[in-house]
Amino acid sequence: MAKKINLNIEIISYDQLNDLSKEDQELLVAAEKATFNAYAPYSNFNVGAALRLETGEVIIGNNQENAAYPSGMCAERTAMYYAGATHPNAVIKTIAIAARKGEEKEFIPISPCGSCRQAMLEYEVKQNENIRVIMKGNDQIFELHSVSDLLPFKFTQKDLFE
Repeated sequence: MAKKINLNIEIISYDQLNDLSKEDQELLVAAEKATFNAYAPYSNFNVGAALRLETGEVIIGNNQENAAYPSGMCAERTAMYYAGATHPNAVIKTIAIAARKGEEKEFIPISPCGSCRQAMLEYEVKQNENIRVIMKGNDQIFELHSVSDLLPFKFTQKDLFE
């Protein structure tokens, strides 16, 4: 017999930047600024990500495209991998993500792609602590308690080793 299963994900929605804590405002602004250094000549889609480590340090990343499309790298993974390489034992507390098209100044809604969700989840599992996710939208800002909320049917180390 089939059963219906409901998955509930709590999303906090903010109407404006000032509704966020000062720390989260700064992080989202850092992600927005990072979009202006993205290298996106093929998609014309500029994405920026900013991570706040437990130390308070902010690490940014942006998408870096390549003519051989699979060789490019998304903003979220650029930031995460840089943090992992330079601060291997640091705990990532929050990631903020923003995007805009081409030379436009207005930001558009963004959510991490599947590969980024999986990579972000790996760091959440590695550090055994949730990573909050803040995503810039048109007229709203969205906050998730955990990367796991973006990937309800997750694949982790447990699937490989247990």
